[in-house]
Amino acid sequence: MKEHLIPFRHDISEIEAPKAFDFPFYYRPHRLAELAAKELQDYLLIQNDWQHNFGLDPQNKESPQGKMFGVLVVKDSQGRLAYLTAFSGRLAGNSILPPFVPPVFDTLVEGEFYRKGEKELSQMNERLEFLEASEEYKRLKAKLEQQEEQAAERLAAEKASIREARKERRQKKEAAVNQLSASEFQDLELALSKESTHRNYGLKKLKLALAEELAEVQRDFKLYDDEIQALREGRKNKSNALQKQIFKQFQFLNAHYEKRSLFAIFQHSINENPPAGAGDCAAPKLLHYAYQHKLEPICMAEFWWGVPPKMEVRKHKEYYPACRGKCEPILGHMLQGLKVAPNPMLEQHEAPLDIEVVYEDDDMLAINKPNEFLSVPGKRVEDSVFKRMQAKYPKATGPLIVHRLDMSTSGIMLLAKTRKAHKALQYQFKVRSISKRYVAILDGILEEDQGLINLPLRVDLNDRPRQLVCYEYGKAAVTKWEVLERKEGKTKVYFYPITGRTHQLRVHAAHGEGLALAILGDDLYGRLADRLYLHAERISFKHPISGEAMTLEAPVDW
Repeated sequence: MKEHLIPFRHDISEIEAPKAFDFPFYYRPHRLAELAAKELQDYLLIQNDWQHNFGLDPQNKESPQGKMFGVLVVKDSQGRLAYLTAFSGRLAGNSILPPFVPPVFDTLVEGEFYRKGEKELSQMNERLEFLEASEEYKRLKAKLEQQEEQAAERLAAEKASIREARKERRQKKEAAVNQLSASEFQDLELALSKESTHRNYGLKKLKLALAEELAEVQRDFKLYDDEIQALREGRKNKSNALQKQIFKQFQFLNAHYEKRSLFAIFQHSINENPPAGAGDCAAPKLLHYAYQHKLEPICMAEFWWGVPPKMEVRKHKEYYPACRGKCEPILGHMLQGLKVAPNPMLEQHEAPLDIEVVYEDDDMLAINKPNEFLSVPGKRVEDSVFKRMQAKYPKATGPLIVHRLDMSTSGIMLLAKTRKAHKALQYQFKVRSISKRYVAILDGILEEDQGLINLPLRVDLNDRPRQLVCYEYGKAAVTKWEVLERKEGKTKVYFYPITGRTHQLRVHAAHGEGLALAILGDDLYGRLADRLYLHAERISFKHPISGEAMTLEAPVDW
């Protein structure tokens, strides 16, 4: 244990320990955790124990990859404070490296069943690749596809000929109805009926002939294809069974020293099946090791080291909360028995009793929403713009809420008093004829004066509500911007969103391909402050009933 339990190099005698462990999904690192993180970062700068390209050396272009690290300050049985360190996933191709705590379960060391299963999967993959690359398989597949195509063309041609013949028979009958006697017309109908029967019989014979022609090549192709499909199905089943077995081997302790497997933890979660990499993040590794060695967790912090990933917002040395998709169910178990700070996101933020009304008439109104106030009720917090306006305008016939602002964002919101007004305003949002201007303060100095950001966004399925930049599955997101002022290491800007995606301005500001400067106070993509400095200052639209062009403003004093 000594190699993993690291004493502080700094003097910490004057630093008071926290009264409760950090709520891991929303926190500011305690001074002790910051010192531990600083000491780990100093080690990362000078260590020669292993090699990994974090992308910090501009001369080294070979596969740079940043990594999430974590520190956990602990108290031993003698009451002495020290700390543990960990990394998420693997580092330098390994799951165990000094001085970091080991994984909860190491498939490379402890997983005899895993190595056996991997070998079987590898053999299945090799056989599958051999069959799919076989020249005979390719020849038979191409021949079958060609014959199927030719058969389809012949059938289509024959059916077209039958339709044309049917049309000609109908024309003959129509032409003969007034020219032939009854008996002659009856003979004609009989002849035409026999012709129709003959053509239909010919179509059936053609189908049988074509089926016989295909049968031989289908039979030869099926010998290959059946084995390929069986291998694919077997590989899928084997992989699922192996993954399930791994999930059962990941056994996590909590402060009561109770163990639960990864599989059991996720059984009652939204996902049911643990996502890939669950249990390998830094936080679960650190807590599990502490419980194993009877160390009391005091506080923790996780930070990013190196170049950011292409899709996510991650910055070198910045602290980040634990991810929700992978870690929330696990930490929900592991923190039981530990005194944990309350979830600040569930605190009822005080909002003014009377929310400022910017404009009002018989059909609609516009309000200035306070920051840290919900637009609509949440799962646990009811107080919101909707609830306040519903109480203030009980006779309103419209759904009231036309659009939303993030809880942390302040500024102008339009509301409808009537259904007609609601429908008209929503249509304007749908066709993007409404224009908005936000004012924000960026946490840093932006060199350029103006520009356009075009980065498609989608939700991070493993860490909702965070958004990712994704060129494959993301929805178009476009933002114009211009600088207003640079002062005291901060930049004030105007944002003009052309689209209206979730967290669009926050991601476009913070992402490396955007402005690479988070909005001040952004708890998801930047650093906490007294508030999120993002405000919807102006909105231009047409009145939903009169059609009059309107521009409303709610200035903010920053």
